[in-house]
Amino acid sequence: MQKKFEFEYEEFDTKEGLAIEDLALLNAAYDAVETAFAPYSKFKVGAAARLSNGQIILGSNQESASYPVGICAERTLLNSIGSQYPKETITAMAISYIPHGAESDHPLSPCGMCRQSLLDYELRYKAPIKLILAGKTGKVMLIPSANNILPFGFTGSILGK
Repeated sequence: MQKKFEFEYEEFDTKEGLAIEDLALLNAAYDAVETAFAPYSKFKVGAAARLSNGQIILGSNQESASYPVGICAERTLLNSIGSQYPKETITAMAISYIPHGAESDHPLSPCGMCRQSLLDYELRYKAPIKLILAGKTGKVMLIPSANNILPFGFTGSILGK
């Protein structure tokens, strides 16, 4: 029996179609891009999260000459929130990027490790994280839950009790 995985999301032609609070979060992600340390890949990524208390926290990718030591913007942000704001949930996260020598004109999706980390955070706090994905220009994607972008995600339930 063949099955199909699908999920619904919203797509906007430009960021101006976003609700005011989502646009503010995306603008914060643009600011976060500027804090990225990407001397090797020259691919800067920024993320901004809105917490349940209304606070906005920023994160960016941080590279190392020892490549596996680097960390993506999304996981930088999740780790900061988990350690500094352990009682707050994330209501939304915006992610944007600036590549060296190319246009930032379409949405960027989190890598596999970041998708797993986002799913872990949703499961930990039993709350969905709305994702706002966009380049500096072009279309914007609004995804209601990080769970949607990791079908068949690995969860702690398989590890037993």
